[in-house]
Amino acid sequence: MQFLYLVTLEMPWNKHDFPRARLDQKLPVVLAPDEIQRFLEHVSGVKRRAVLLTCYGSGLRISEAVALKISDIDGKRKLIRVQHGKGGKDRYTMLSPCLLELLRAYYRILRPAGEWLFPAWRPRRHLTAGAVQSACRDAWQQSGLAKRVTPHTLRHSFATHLLERGVDSRVIQALLGHSSIETTARYTAVAPATVCATASPLDQLLQPAKGKPSPSKRSKKG
Repeated sequence: MQFLYLVTLEMPWNKHDFPRARLDQKLPVVLAPDEIQRFLEHVSGVKRRAVLLTCYGSGLRISEAVALKISDIDGKRKLIRVQHGKGGKDRYTMLSPCLLELLRAYYRILRPAGEWLFPAWRPRRHLTAGAVQSACRDAWQQSGLAKRVTPHTLRHSFATHLLERGVDSRVIQALLGHSSIETTARYTAVAPATVCATASPLDQLLQPAKGKPSPSKRSKKG
């Protein structure tokens, strides 16, 4: 539409003259820790389970997880190097001790050949995102969870659970590779523990002052 009026018809307008339709902003789906355990119990295949654990344990996108190289795992510094993430940017994210042990166990079992941590059956190729998404969908359906589970749901859950533990949003932004803090800030709207821990101004208004009897007690004495 802008091209028609600005270029073809050469109207004396600019891009700001065209109103943009507002898109509904939906909150991301987040799983509780027990729901994640229930989901993982139904993931078939050691390799696919390891990929999904990496998505949750380090907050990776599925495209980033399947493209990890063995050399990207820095066990000494407890870091995972993400090469060519969204926007072509490289970054580091956390490698928890538990995830490191899980990946070491996975490596001992499958002994992946070549550079890829999660190789495909085809030579010199890594596992595809589609294959993991299919395994994720099957596990979700078998788990019976009402919430729809995708690899990105695990990434959302990673961010929300860190926020609930008091991790600074700037740190979460760096771990997720968000270019804007506004993208990370939306997780504050889905952190139930944070919401529940916030005191209502009504509680402060009606809470009796220390050392003073409540209105109900004063009325009884009168």
